Amino acid sequence: MHTIAIPQSVVERVTARRGRAHPYADFDPRRTALVVIDMQNGFMMPEVAHALCVHAPAIVPNINRLAAALRAAGGKVFWIQNTHDEACFSEWSVMYDLLLPERRAKRVAAMTEGSLGHRLWAGLDVQPEDEVVAKYRYSAFIQGSSDLAERLRAQNLDTVLITGTVTNTCCESSARDAMMLNFKTIMVTDANAANNDEEHNASLIGFYLNFGDIMSTDELVAAMKVR
Repeated sequence: MHTIAIPQSVVERVTARRGRAHPYADFDPRRTALVVIDMQNGFMMPEVAHALCVHAPAIVPNINRLAAALRAAGGKVFWIQNTHDEACFSEWSVMYDLLLPERRAKRVAAMTEGSLGHRLWAGLDVQPEDEVVAKYRYSAFIQGSSDLAERLRAQNLDTVLITGTVTNTCCESSARDAMMLNFKTIMVTDANAANNDEEHNASLIGFYLNFGDIMSTDELVAAMKVR
């Protein structure tokens, strides 16, 4: 599990700008979506991973706690699967061109629907009432990536809790885009995973300063119970 290190100076800047350290602490769980990003074998299982995040398995219990608490409070859980298809080669060629041929092939094998790498991690508590959403870019909210924003709006959900892996790529880009599409957005400090503490904390700090809120699993679960 990552060691969370948010400087007090950052908290003070956020408080001075917004009036309190946690502007979304009074969120309505009935209008909230838990968005779980890329918790798939392709990022967590060494034998099939194309981009292994060794810290990702440690956040599974917190994701499951949040999912259970939010369902009980009337919210909704969305499991997001990073997905490759043939259109990615032309519509997102810039990303694939950045990869060495062997890394490109490994990503394709791991992220293609139906592969072992594409499957959600077995330890996740996925329930029948949850929704599974394929995404085709780092961000789940950017145009052309998925229909997640439309699903949330159709269900009158205006707040998102961002969890998953990796913090500073797919999770942060999804969180930033969610805010810019007018969703109240919280990144969960101990339910996101990166490759190291430095990258994890830098991502949280950058998001917290300008885009939304950051809260821990304990804080969020307690807030749901209060309501």
